[in-house]
Amino acid sequence: MTLLQNKKLRLNYEVLDTFHAGIELFGYEVKSLRNKHGSLDGSHITVRGGEAYIIGMHIPAYQVANTPKGYDDRRNRRLLLNRKELDKLSQSESKKGLTIAPISVYNNNRLIKLDIAIVRGKKKHDKRQDLKQRDDEREMRRTLKS
Repeated sequence: MTLLQNKKLRLNYEVLDTFHAGIELFGYEVKSLRNKHGSLDGSHITVRGGEAYIIGMHIPAYQVANTPKGYDDRRNRRLLLNRKELDKLSQSESKKGLTIAPISVYNNNRLIKLDIAIVRGKKKHDKRQDLKQRDDEREMRRTLKS
């Protein structure tokens, strides 16, 4: 079940490769995510020292009164990936024009997982072409339906 989604990712970026990763979270962050509170807007992933981190992901406190005083809702959270995936991500991060971005946060049984992708930014004319193609497909479906 999808908890959070980065809706503008496919409009602004071309997805080249995808991965599944676990996230290191506190208990009150897990409760907040299960209630579908949070945002992936403006977040990205970096690989430092052989570990991957998600930066800029917003997870508000589940209960503000019971949250520790120093809680930062946009703190860097470590991602749980295997060595082969980390190597591939670090190689792609060093290439010019490629970024690692989160796609969605979902619930896998009891675990909270994150879909991440290696992406390349789209130009303005590519975005327009995609929007035009989507509108054309929608019109075709409408005409076939009626």
